[in-house]
Amino acid sequence: MIIDAGPMVKFVMLLLLVFSLVSWTIIIMKHLSYKRARAESEFFLDIFWKSKNLADAYKAAKEIPDSPAASIFILGFNELQKLGRSRVSKKNSDDTLEMQLASMDNLKRALRKAESKQMNRLGMYLSFLATTGSSAPFIGLFGTVWGIMTSFQDIGMRGSASLAVVAPGISEALVATAAGLAVAIPSVIFYNYYSNKLSSLENDMQGFSADFLNLVERDLLSKA
Repeated sequence: MIIDAGPMVKFVMLLLLVFSLVSWTIIIMKHLSYKRARAESEFFLDIFWKSKNLADAYKAAKEIPDSPAASIFILGFNELQKLGRSRVSKKNSDDTLEMQLASMDNLKRALRKAESKQMNRLGMYLSFLATTGSSAPFIGLFGTVWGIMTSFQDIGMRGSASLAVVAPGISEALVATAAGLAVAIPSVIFYNYYSNKLSSLENDMQGFSADFLNLVERDLLSKA
């Protein structure tokens, strides 16, 4: 039916095929990416809580590039070192506990920036699945409408409206709608699935950031 369809319907089918290939590529990539991110974050957190100090955890984090928690910790640790060097440069002349705790705002901003960066990385290309899910049915419907218009033109030229004349053209046109739905349904399902996965990873990142901030604040208080 696709071979016998008109040029416009064939173009629509080709466009839907491209959307489908790209969508399934993203689906497979996200499955591997989220699975690796979850496993490596759990591995890093286990190392983090067993480390004797932050420097040891930093060395381990450098070797786990696909862990969102490790990436957040690296940026947070770097910011913490900058704050430490800043206090040393001032020779602790005004280094009161209040000022140390106030400097934690810089660390909080750095962690929020790191979380946003990881969310952008993990959420990359998900919007394409949403676009495919919403647009593919209409693309297929356009192909169907165009095919039916062509069929009616053929009916007018032949001067006959028998089932044998009408059925082949309309069945060819309806294939485009079926193809549009076949492309859209998996895209919508996996977009919602991965959106929930992304929300779960975001909650984990926020939880780790809060734990890291509490750990640093307790350390400052213990030295007061």
